[in-house]
Amino acid sequence: MSTAEFWRGRRVLVTGGAGFLGSNLCHALAGFGARVTALDAMMPDGGASARNLEGAGVLLVRGDIRDTELHSLCEGVDVLFNMAAQTSHMGGQKDPVADIAINAVAQVRLIGVMREVAPKAAVVHASTRQFYGRPRALPVDELHPVNPPDANGVSKWAGEQYWLLEQRVHHRPVVSLRLTNCYGPRLRIRDARQTFLGIWIRRVLEGEPFEVWGGAQLRDLTYVEDVTDAFLAAAEKASEPALSGQVFNLGGSPPTSLTDLAKRLIAANGGRGSFEMKEFPADRAPIDIGSYAADDTAFRNASGWAPKVSLDEGLRRSLAWYRPRLADYL
Repeated sequence: MSTAEFWRGRRVLVTGGAGFLGSNLCHALAGFGARVTALDAMMPDGGASARNLEGAGVLLVRGDIRDTELHSLCEGVDVLFNMAAQTSHMGGQKDPVADIAINAVAQVRLIGVMREVAPKAAVVHASTRQFYGRPRALPVDELHPVNPPDANGVSKWAGEQYWLLEQRVHHRPVVSLRLTNCYGPRLRIRDARQTFLGIWIRRVLEGEPFEVWGGAQLRDLTYVEDVTDAFLAAAEKASEPALSGQVFNLGGSPPTSLTDLAKRLIAANGGRGSFEMKEFPADRAPIDIGSYAADDTAFRNASGWAPKVSLDEGLRRSLAWYRPRLADYL
């Protein structure tokens, strides 16, 4: 069955659906003929924007998974893409109670409702590389010890574990994808809250210098189109033994240093732009994980997925997408 055939007419709920990854997923699903509801708390400090869903043809429900009436939203859904989370590292450090309320307690609430009204729905959970902490060796595979560097990593790990428990105890098809740095259209770029690359893109397009902290750290990045394809593939095959109940790392382009990435971003902008090297800020240094690169061989083998967009091409596409829309995203 083709991807389009699989999704046509299916009822899909995307939590965090107006955010960066959720909205790109909504556009793809609606394009394949799925009946999509996006649930989003539209928190000002997050990446959500109603603009992200313009032209998608999906129903946007404004609500927080901590207290919204979930039964009517979840009833009868075929697939849940669970993208709602508090993702700010510094935000989690400053308010760990709110952090765990969203990333763990609300997940248990959502699991309970889904068990009542959509017991057979497949779930793909958006997880993170963050809870591996500082890598012992690169690239990092799924057997790497879990050692969260901050409060946000602890809460996100707890949320993921509750979903995996749902698969083990109640046999719901659940797949968790541990993401690395994702970038592309609809990313929050007005500041660095979602990822450092957001503010870099803004500064380059504004003709202002951007800051590179440290510079030697390695990062792998995944273009959002490839992330979307991975989530769709995981959902389509969620009930297969190779995927159900599993966690997978998701990588992308080969790792590059932050300094090299800065130069490549400028090259993607036709050579226009500049950056300044800075020491890592004192408040962030203790929770920085250093260099990271994912080993995503397991997911590629289980799902047949592979990234298609190279880093340089992804940077070019990102800049081209934001250039006419810059004012809308500031």
